[in-house]
Amino acid sequence: QVQLVESGGGLMQSGGSLGLSCKASGPIFNRGATCWYRQAPGKQRELVASTTPLGSTNYADSVKGRFTISRDGAKITVYLQMNSLKPEDTAVYYCNMILNGQAYWGQGTQVTVSS
Repeated sequence: QVQLVESGGGLMQSGGSLGLSCKASGPIFNRGATCWYRQAPGKQRELVASTTPLGSTNYADSVKGRFTISRDGAKITVYLQMNSLKPEDTAVYYCNMILNGQAYWGQGTQVTVSS
């Protein structure tokens, strides 16, 4: 079965950088868009960044210029590089991939930014 496993995250001071990765495994026949979402306590899950198989990217206004989404097609892995972190970036981050026509989610990883 298809699974997504996230790694990275943790605790960082404001202004620092962190990187997240999300690796897919299992029988994968076709790949669609890949996204990173986040959910802060008491808030709805929000789209942070997305990328398509053709390489186009899109970012939430709150992270533009600070976060970068990228993907390694051969490894079926997506990355999120987060720079200039702010306390308001604190949230659980989830990757989402469209694989074999279905949406799959990672288990979520905590990112905490201290002021």
